[in-house]
Amino acid sequence: MAEYWHQVVKLNDWQKQRFANHMVETMFRSVTGKKIAMLGFAFKKDTGDTRETAAAYVAKSLLEERAAVHVYDPKVSRASMLMEMEYSLGVSKEDYGGLDKSLPLVEDLYEACLGAHAVCIMTEWDEFKSLDFKRIYEGMPKPAFIFDGRNILPHDELRAIGFEVYAIGKPLKKAT
Repeated sequence: MAEYWHQVVKLNDWQKQRFANHMVETMFRSVTGKKIAMLGFAFKKDTGDTRETAAAYVAKSLLEERAAVHVYDPKVSRASMLMEMEYSLGVSKEDYGGLDKSLPLVEDLYEACLGAHAVCIMTEWDEFKSLDFKRIYEGMPKPAFIFDGRNILPHDELRAIGFEVYAIGKPLKKAT
């Protein structure tokens, strides 16, 4: 029975890495020097709990690819975000020089998205469902990517605006 649960954990870790790898591959096989807006860092909505959050794993993968990951979460503190990064993944200021610049926690969601090459949804906060996506799109370099890791966004509406939308577990479609 223990082996079964070990395999479940391995599969979950693989899915997190797969999500991050898909982002890199989709964005022309490189996110070096690119700004990624990560919306949500908490393990689940309506909490500031960061323990074992998928967002930490995705953030680490993107940092290893030299992206700047600007995080917005309405309840997560910078201290708890950095504690989870260090405790679960070994990401510390000592090992990742410039972590303040490459992994900031931003207080304004639209500021996090401004100039971002991609937006990724990591927590299913209700506020993310009704954002001013036209405003976000206008402030991004093109092509503008959205990676919906929680399948909560209006994908067809986003494509109509011009976004390249990719959602976990959904077939790939491009903007028309």
